[in-house]
Amino acid sequence: MVTENTNENNIKPTLHFIEAIIEEDLKNGKNNKQIHTRFPPEPNGYLHIGHAKSICLNFGLAKKYNGKTNLRFDDTNPTKEDVEYVDSIKEDIQWLGFQWDKEFYASDYFEQLYSWAIQLINDGKAYVDDLSQEEISKNRGVPTSPGKESPYRNRSIEENLELFQRMRLGEFPDGSRVLRAKIDMTSPNMHMRDPIMYRILHTEHHRTGNTWCIYPMYDYAHGQSDSIEGITHSICTLEFEVHRPLYDWFCEALKIHHPQQIEFARLNINYTVMSKRKLLQLVQEKHVMGWDDPRMPTICGLRRRGYTPESIRNFADTIGVAKRENIIDISLLEFCVREDLNKRALRTMAVLDPVKLIIDNYPGDKEEAMTAVNNPENPDDGMRNVPFARELWIEKTDFLEDAPKNFFRLTIGREVRLKYAYIIKCESVDKDDNGNIIAIHCTYDPLTRSGMPESNRKVKSTIHWVSVKHAKTAEVRLFDRLFNVPEPDEVEEGKTFLDNLNPDSLHIVNAYVEPKFIRTEKLSHYQFERLGYFCIDKESTVDNLIFNRTVTLKDTWAKINNI
Repeated sequence: MVTENTNENNIKPTLHFIEAIIEEDLKNGKNNKQIHTRFPPEPNGYLHIGHAKSICLNFGLAKKYNGKTNLRFDDTNPTKEDVEYVDSIKEDIQWLGFQWDKEFYASDYFEQLYSWAIQLINDGKAYVDDLSQEEISKNRGVPTSPGKESPYRNRSIEENLELFQRMRLGEFPDGSRVLRAKIDMTSPNMHMRDPIMYRILHTEHHRTGNTWCIYPMYDYAHGQSDSIEGITHSICTLEFEVHRPLYDWFCEALKIHHPQQIEFARLNINYTVMSKRKLLQLVQEKHVMGWDDPRMPTICGLRRRGYTPESIRNFADTIGVAKRENIIDISLLEFCVREDLNKRALRTMAVLDPVKLIIDNYPGDKEEAMTAVNNPENPDDGMRNVPFARELWIEKTDFLEDAPKNFFRLTIGREVRLKYAYIIKCESVDKDDNGNIIAIHCTYDPLTRSGMPESNRKVKSTIHWVSVKHAKTAEVRLFDRLFNVPEPDEVEEGKTFLDNLNPDSLHIVNAYVEPKFIRTEKLSHYQFERLGYFCIDKESTVDNLIFNRTVTLKDTWAKINNI
């Protein structure tokens, strides 16, 4: 991820700490001055915004230093993995704007990993253990006191080889035996206390089928996979810092290429959760519409909501790379998408909470085409014609019958401008038997059409509208934050993160929109003038328009919650 900018004064740009390490390695000729990174997701769920940071970092570093990035699926746990997740991960990476050099799977290396395990057994550095998982955990003890060695730790090399081969042949049931590295049961680092290398799982694998019934653990497979691929810098999140001594131990014990593991702080954002387990729970229990629900922090959810790859890459670049964990305010992510959509989103008018406005002195059979700018930030997007007639839809919130002094929109006796059209003056209202306003009556000044000399007459407010006769109906989904507290995982005893779900995270309204859209393909971006940024949902059709709100024009959440 590139963090520096060119400047006029030729001031040396600031490097983040991983860039500094890489530049020092290049200066010293390490790894033949080659940079090779990898992105190694486990295909057990959909990628989220935290993964996006790692993707931008790994691919960005390789691009900056003329290196390569592999995509490697850590498919060592067949009970939780699926081709569906593999396909979604590849789609997300490419959507973000990156392309891997080569595609690999940890399962590609199962035979080599098995051979290296045999080598460690022959070197007296691994053994088959018959203890249960519970017994192994208990014997490991705590960091402040030594662990207890397994009674099977000193089996002969010959017995370990025989048992491990029989494990591979499927002679033992799940959980009955494991292969452990023989390191140091007194180490203060719990990961070094004879970690498990292989466990028995009689489960079909999505790529290797039933060829294997023993599967390597992450800590064993990860570093060796990096080594096989010639990775130079194995960039991990901070929780793997305590795993690094084990990463190094395996490479040194096997005398193989030894990549450098570097840890950085993972991305934490408030008002969301990024645990795959919890995201899966949200999906399975139908708290959301699926993995790509626009309220989810998944990359596919953000895409469906209307986030752009540019906005996510800019977000990753803005937050930078740190060594210390911190929590990023989600408003920064929202700022990044606002900034990007302001440049690219086509403008249109839509009324989400309509009330009818009738211009009494406008001819009933007359129609006009008002000229509107599609995007003031991009003249190449051109102009559009917006049909105008006697009856219009406006927002209910743009009218108050008994308005306070600081209310400058429409009220009886006051003038406002209809955007791109005329100045109108409110005269009266019609109400139903319950006192609800069903129509607002106005008059217009025909000399104040936008663009005419007399149109320069000033009024204090401009409101948007849609012609009743010409409007299209649309379903508009107003998405908000999925959780109503900054840290959803912090709960009282007896409660779960689900108790912090925001009951108002989705409102669906039937709205009126301009009749003509320049683009109607899925995920097209629009700014509903005065309302926010929206995109066309994947379920939308020509006859059934569906819009998702990406983000409001301003950060209304902070104001509501006094942040």
